[in-house]
Amino acid sequence: MNSITIILLILSYFGVLVLISYLTGNKSDNNTFFKANKQAPWYVVAFGMIGASLSGVTFISVPGWVEASQFSYMQVVLGYIVGYLVIGTVLLPLYYKLNLTSIYTYLDERFGNASYKTGASFFLISRVVGSSFRLFLVANVLQVILFDELGISFWQTVTITVFLIWLYTFKSGIKTIVWTDTLQTLFMLIAIGVAIYSVSSDLGISGGNLLGYVLDSDMSKTFFFDDFKSGDYFWNQFISGAFIAIVMTGLDQDMMQKNLTCKSLKDAQKNMFWFTIVLTIVNFVILSLGLLLTVYAQQNGIDAQKDDLFPILAKEHLGIGVFVFFLIGLIAAAFSSADSTLTALTTSFSIDILDIEKKYDVAKQIAIRKRIHIMISFVLILVIIAFKYVIKDESVIAQLFIFAGYTYGPLLGLYTFGMFTKWEIKDKLVPIIAILSPVLSYVISVNSLKWIGFEFGFFILILNGLLTFTGLILIRTKHH
Repeated sequence: MNSITIILLILSYFGVLVLISYLTGNKSDNNTFFKANKQAPWYVVAFGMIGASLSGVTFISVPGWVEASQFSYMQVVLGYIVGYLVIGTVLLPLYYKLNLTSIYTYLDERFGNASYKTGASFFLISRVVGSSFRLFLVANVLQVILFDELGISFWQTVTITVFLIWLYTFKSGIKTIVWTDTLQTLFMLIAIGVAIYSVSSDLGISGGNLLGYVLDSDMSKTFFFDDFKSGDYFWNQFISGAFIAIVMTGLDQDMMQKNLTCKSLKDAQKNMFWFTIVLTIVNFVILSLGLLLTVYAQQNGIDAQKDDLFPILAKEHLGIGVFVFFLIGLIAAAFSSADSTLTALTTSFSIDILDIEKKYDVAKQIAIRKRIHIMISFVLILVIIAFKYVIKDESVIAQLFIFAGYTYGPLLGLYTFGMFTKWEIKDKLVPIIAILSPVLSYVISVNSLKWIGFEFGFFILILNGLLTFTGLILIRTKHH
């Protein structure tokens, strides 16, 4: 497939997103941008959230894990179910009761301004880094399969990508994203389906025997109960999965902003329920694809591992049809994660850091929000370009989760303390606790194998939250 065809494909895809932006962008104000006027249908939100949750990292990295760690990732996914249950029954009722635009406003009401700004700042750092990781991975793949040939450098690829996302989100924000993410989830799932059909046909596996083939394979081993010190041990992964879901979805403005576009709490809870079921199935399907791709590579003597497995097979071995859908799926995965991030960062910075709703009239609020939207776009571009020279190997998703453990830990501690105790705290000391906890967690994590023969891995999130919680107990003032 030549470069011109690929570019036309990307531009056509992008044209559809701009059309959706145009159709959803009439009479847009900040209420539309931040909350979609609370008119989003729950089933559309639920379907669209799947694409945002998976992102380009899952699309590329997870299939490449199967060779080394089999289906152990499903243990984390089963933990997600517990986490999503907590979000639907504990966090969503709180957010709807307080009628929040930014979920970090809760910290202001519960503890005070310093806690509020700390929570929002940790989210901003987490999301800028996390989303830049995801976009970096996708930009790298696009660079290798397309832009290098055209003489377009990496920084230009990144700038174009972020600019395109800005273009279809700048007017209506979350209202547009609820609909574009639905389309992008659909494209991503079709891409996975086409790849599975193609590889299973090449391997001579009929549709009816596919599930049996996957389940009979040694590579589909899911549960690991042998060594509790191992990173694959069931309870380590399951508990980590539950906490990852609570913080990376429930305490994350990006994911929760979509839930808060639903008309009522009941609709938002329905959305979480169906989203959980479908996401669990989709993760299993992606792992199955990884198994088939690994077998295919082994049988045909193709040297492709980890993050290279899916891209190399799609481009060079599985035919033009699979490659076209791989490309669309990859772009859909990247855009559906990045567009909502851009909107959530704009929302959080506008409301949490600059307090625009309290300080300015409506016209000024819109003007400031538009400027912030451009500023955040530039920040993302700069961070992604920086990553090009920092990240060398290791699976990107593992780094993403480990980093999230450090930055989301203080949020976990703050919300747990706020919701499950009635203590007041010395608000001004919260930023110190929130910075010390990740630093201590890092020191413990680096030395834990030497000190106690245990590797924390994804557990770092729980350790970090616990240290924050303990720190908050130490700075409490009086019983409420």
